[in-house]
Amino acid sequence: MPEGDAVWRTARRLHRALAGQVLEGSDLRVPSLATADLAGRRTLEVVPRGKHLLHRMEGDLTLHSHLRMEGSWRVHPVARRHTFAARHTVRAMVWTSERVAVGDSLGMLDLVRTAEEHRVVGHLGPDLLDPGYDGALALSNVLADPARTVTEALLDQRNVAGMGTIFTAEPLFVHRINPWTPVGEVGADRVAEVLDTARRVLVLSCRTGRTTVTGRADVNADDAWVHGRVGLPCKRCGTTVRLATIGRQPQERVMFYCPTCQGGRAPTDDGSRQTPLGHGRARYA
Repeated sequence: MPEGDAVWRTARRLHRALAGQVLEGSDLRVPSLATADLAGRRTLEVVPRGKHLLHRMEGDLTLHSHLRMEGSWRVHPVARRHTFAARHTVRAMVWTSERVAVGDSLGMLDLVRTAEEHRVVGHLGPDLLDPGYDGALALSNVLADPARTVTEALLDQRNVAGMGTIFTAEPLFVHRINPWTPVGEVGADRVAEVLDTARRVLVLSCRTGRTTVTGRADVNADDAWVHGRVGLPCKRCGTTVRLATIGRQPQERVMFYCPTCQGGRAPTDDGSRQTPLGHGRARYA
């Protein structure tokens, strides 16, 4: 699932293409919106809210979308509109006289009054990429259930918005915290440090235009400490990075970690040999 930085970049791409422009047409391919027509409405802005996108238009109307696992929004010359219209995975198209924005495999699509956006994003916690981010509230939310694992508490978008498995695994590694530790045992000070690190690397990723966690400038570098590096040596201690499940269905995830740097093997890790994924294999095989 795209994380906060990827959604932020998507919003910026759509905003640059559509803001201030009058829509000449729309095609919203979900049953509840099949008859909706956005033609004639001027785009005011497209903004991210955690992992959600809000396309605000004149007339107090917002097109809300969520990418889920496979979704994307792309911008193309309007002359290509009919090519994309033939794709069965396309869920939304909006176009101006020059550009068409194509929403493919979107997980959620809604039209709501802008004044009622709380109906679709009101459940979210503080957004790590919001200039007005409320760190104290985010910390309080994450600590609210002391018995919950720190990973589950951080990934819960009701606590803090914008973190996915990448921007959870990486800060936990940096701060040498085992992902399966109850958040109450981690403590407020260390959780605050994790949140600060997550926010810093999310902002860095937005600035560089690609997901980055180590700060490497080389776009071809193996730019992660543990995420995606199962079966490869830890860059800090050399121990093999491992992968294990965390949480319960339907929220079960997988988490990458170093058992040496992060306090031991996961309770869901049976210790069997794990082979590298494609990520970084050429550099560390």
